[in-house]
Amino acid sequence: MGGAVAAHAEDKKLYTVVDGYKVDGETMKGFRAWRAAACDRCHGANQEGMVGPSLVASLKTLSKDEFVKTVTNGRLDKGMQSFGNSPVVMDNINQLYAYLKGRSDGAITRAKVEELPK
Repeated sequence: MGGAVAAHAEDKKLYTVVDGYKVDGETMKGFRAWRAAACDRCHGANQEGMVGPSLVASLKTLSKDEFVKTVTNGRLDKGMQSFGNSPVVMDNINQLYAYLKGRSDGAITRAKVEELPK
């Protein structure tokens, strides 16, 4: 059984992962927002890119502010729609970032995650 991995941003826990796929409740909200918004249609089921770029690669260099701006405003010149009017995405933007950052960091080792028991 693997150990827990926690990432911190400005002394606030970004995500907690156990065994590579069991995540805390907040990160699970990010996964659910990912699924609800059907981001996989462009970024691939494993966030490794299709029509849209690999988010596993992009989040290695993209800041959180840049991520939020891109999701909120879209990149129409690149074919990405705006999610600024999507409550499921905008209400969970921090959690979505945490989930995708965990994937990019390699802490979340598979795209489909499960919630840690409370």
